[in-house]
Amino acid sequence: MKQFDIPEFYRSPIISRVKAKRKAEDPRKKDFTPTLLNFGKIEFLVARHFGFCYGVENAIEISYNSLLENPGKRIFLLSQMIHNPDVNADLVSNGIQFIQDTDGSQLIPWEELTSEDIVIIPAFGTTLEVEQILRSKGINTESYNTTCPFVEKVWNRSEKLGNDNHTIIIHGKYNHEETRATFSHANKNAPSIIIKDMNEAQLLAQIILGEIDKSIFEAHFKEKMSAGFDADIHFSKIGIVNQTTMLANETQEITDFLRNVMIKKYGEERLKEHIADTRDTLCYATNDNQTSTLGLMENQADLAIVVGGYNSSNTTHLVELLEQKFTTFFIRSANEIHGKDKIQTFDIHSKSISELPFLPEKETIRIALTSGASCPDAIVDGVIKKILDLLEIEKPIEEVI
Repeated sequence: MKQFDIPEFYRSPIISRVKAKRKAEDPRKKDFTPTLLNFGKIEFLVARHFGFCYGVENAIEISYNSLLENPGKRIFLLSQMIHNPDVNADLVSNGIQFIQDTDGSQLIPWEELTSEDIVIIPAFGTTLEVEQILRSKGINTESYNTTCPFVEKVWNRSEKLGNDNHTIIIHGKYNHEETRATFSHANKNAPSIIIKDMNEAQLLAQIILGEIDKSIFEAHFKEKMSAGFDADIHFSKIGIVNQTTMLANETQEITDFLRNVMIKKYGEERLKEHIADTRDTLCYATNDNQTSTLGLMENQADLAIVVGGYNSSNTTHLVELLEQKFTTFFIRSANEIHGKDKIQTFDIHSKSISELPFLPEKETIRIALTSGASCPDAIVDGVIKKILDLLEIEKPIEEVI
């Protein structure tokens, strides 16, 4: 696998060694049991797979190379490179400016850009409409395009489905950059619609089976479907793709559900005429992170910590999984740990931040630990070190590993 040239401060003395050891022992990643780091008073159950994936490391390498290769030029990012505040803050500190925020709102008017400017397309990709704006200004959209290859794989699959007269159903979050980009690419080839979860899949089932009035469907999906979408026509042949950071098992659950809907309407003998097999669009890194998190949940722990950006979709889904079993704290970095008895955590349901009791009074505390695909390992290292410092543990890392 390609080794990326990313700044050294993203590397870590603890997690990088744990990952190297596990990779040597299990190169094909068949064992998703966590790694136990035993420091005596505190034990960390570290997920088998987490942190930077191929797409993220590729995006970071290209972004920093743009700085080295273009001294004196203005360099812009379309939006956040990845959903991690530390990575984005460092890029800004090096002089890179954001053109849009994560919702697609304009921060810098297109009119201010010139053909001399460098524009980086983030790992989520971008819409065909934005690409056209950049090309019309003479801006090179290829040299610094960091779109994740697994996102492009979804686009390519959508194109094939569209060419075969399928309607594209996208399982994703409507306002997420990646889903907006995928919708734009899919919509070029076929009628397209975005659904967020099983509740919206059930609404599709009702309209497919003729159980609700079309006006109810159109009111709900008004902003989430392509122009001219006709539920009476466009649901006769469907294919499901996903935002690559969604829960893989949820995408599969939705696909299986809609498959049964099509069997109910058309009969099993005609199923292949009406729904495509699209299991090949699930991202390997998202799958590995989620499977590793399920591996954590097969163990006992006093609490769980998930590290990553609060607006990171893939990280949020790890929290969703872990909180089913553990008291789970979602933090951006060690800075959110305010003491042995206090931690600042993000609630993914209320979208609010609160300070809560932290470490229990126990002889030995066990913490399940993971992070999102956009979180540098060095930040996870910082969390481990902060907790060790709070408990005044001086056991050498070398001995533990």
